[in-house]
Formats: sequence, structure tokens, C-alpha cells
Amino acid sequence: MKFAVIGGTGLIGSQVVENLNGAGHQAVPHSPSTGVDIITGRGLEAALAGADVVVNLSNSPTFDEASLAFFQTSMDNLLAASEKAGVGHFVILSIVGVDRVPDLDYYRAKVLQEDILKAGAVPYSIVRATQFMEFMDAVLSWTADGDTVRLPATPIQPIAAADVARLVAETAAGAPLNGVLDIAGPDRYPLDELGRLTLAAKSDARTVVTDDSAGMFAAVDGDVLTAPAGARIAPTRYSDWLS
Repeated sequence: MKFAVIGGTGLIGSQVVENLNGAGHQAVPHSPSTGVDIITGRGLEAALAGADVVVNLSNSPTFDEASLAFFQTSMDNLLAASEKAGVGHFVILSIVGVDRVPDLDYYRAKVLQEDILKAGAVPYSIVRATQFMEFMDAVLSWTADGDTVRLPATPIQPIAAADVARLVAETAAGAPLNGVLDIAGPDRYPLDELGRLTLAAKSDARTVVTDDSAGMFAAVDGDVLTAPAGARIAPTRYSDWLS
């Protein structure tokens, strides 16, 4: 099968391309660096020509209210081009619990992306993942102040990017779900504890202070960001990934 992987040069996309090609498929990465602009539509028709499956791993450049316009425009353009090209399966990567965090602009934007896909004419699959292990450094940087990092005790169930890419590729190569697949790592942690483990593994002397009002994840209630019933549990443990 031929796959057009939008955002195929990024952290997840590059590994999805590698996994699909390794399985004997033809997966082609597309991004602004390859001449494809999903906001203006430039290069889309050529990128999707002959594609059996579109895997959309593009992401908004911001996490604020502007992300809503990004996903609206990009999905409208991609779905129109997919229909014209006769694509039979459209896959996106979303976030576990995304529809249960209405106070975050970016999460509302991802729900919009899902809703646009569900309402479209192309058969689809939505893969919702928990937070990537690779993003912990960014999470720590958001609320760092000198020798202190403030983090809420929000429950997190991190997943390795390699596991995400493998499961996205597997989903894309299968029949459309016309629904959602949740995926998560094997271990749950309070985010503040996860921060301490991360700093200790890096011999970083900064101190994590528990602050349930700190950072983006302070807006999350309960176990929203952990694996729901029926989720696929990936094998990589955070402790092994750190080492």
C-alpha cells in the first residue's frame, strides 16, 4: 500500500515512515520542508496522488487559541484533497482524554480535529496516546524557576514515541476503525513524582515542588490522562527509557 505521511519528518512521523517501509509498504513523508503546506494547500494534490492511506501527524505551531484555526484549516484542506485522490483510510494521532479537558485551548483544538475527521466522507482511524516520554524535558521547562520546578500531582501514564509510532503504523496498515484506539505506557505516576525521577536520572540537582496550580496539566482533573478501559498498553517502561 502507498501511504502519504503528513508531518512525516517529525518525531513520530519519521518513525511511522520507517516502520511502514520496513513492513514492505511505500510510505512517503510530507512536510513544509518537502514542499507541502497543509494551510495554503500548496503541494497537497501531488502529495496525495495514488495514496491508499493518509496519516496526518502534523501539529499546530502553538498551544493557544490559534491552534483551533490551524486544525480547522489543515483538516478541511487534507480531507478535500483526500476525497479527490480517492484515499480509503485517514489516520490522525490525538490525545487520551482529550475530550475531557475543556479548559485547555489545545485540547479543544484536537477535539475539533477529531470531529472534522468523523464528519468527513473518508473512512478513518483516531489513535489517542498518553503523554510522550520524550516531552518530559519540555514539561519541566514550563514551570522551572532557578533551582525549583513546580509540578502538579496530575496522574500521567507516559508512552515512548517509538511505541506510539509502531501502533500508529499498525493502525494505518489495517482496516479503518471508524472509531478511536487508546494507547498508553505501562506505568502510572503523579506528574511531580515523574519529574523527580527524570531529574534524578539526569543528575539534575533542581528540586520538584508539588503545586497543583502549576503548568498546563493543572487544568486536568482526576485520571483523564491515564489509560481508559480497553486501551492498548505499550511495553516500554519509563525507567527503562530513562536509562
